[in-house]
Amino acid sequence: INVGGAVIPVCLSVCLVTLMPSLWQVTLATVLMATVSKALARVVPGRGIVLPMFVPPVLSALLALVLASSFPAPCAYVAGTVGTLVGADLLNAHKLRGFPGVVSIGGAGVFDGIFLVGIVAVLLTALV
Repeated sequence: INVGGAVIPVCLSVCLVTLMPSLWQVTLATVLMATVSKALARVVPGRGIVLPMFVPPVLSALLALVLASSFPAPCAYVAGTVGTLVGADLLNAHKLRGFPGVVSIGGAGVFDGIFLVGIVAVLLTALV
């Protein structure tokens, strides 16, 4: 499990969830993000699981603005990071059986998506 791509984002997400006034919006946004991340994730030999770079942060920001307009930035962060980790890594882990090399959750190919979701999604919600 990658510290920067999985452990820290999940810990920050847990902290943010405890501060949110309502959980149904972030839960729905996270489920939608996981669904889209699973559909877009691809296994690339030599890199692992990869996602299109800007789809997760833009989608999580849009979902947060629509579903949680009173607290969009924390919703975008939680839905984007947790949704991407679950959808891209955990739900596609079965595709990595027999994959040569080291496999990590939140590492290498998906780290780009997690890092961008955490920063870009929050910035996008702040612009609106």
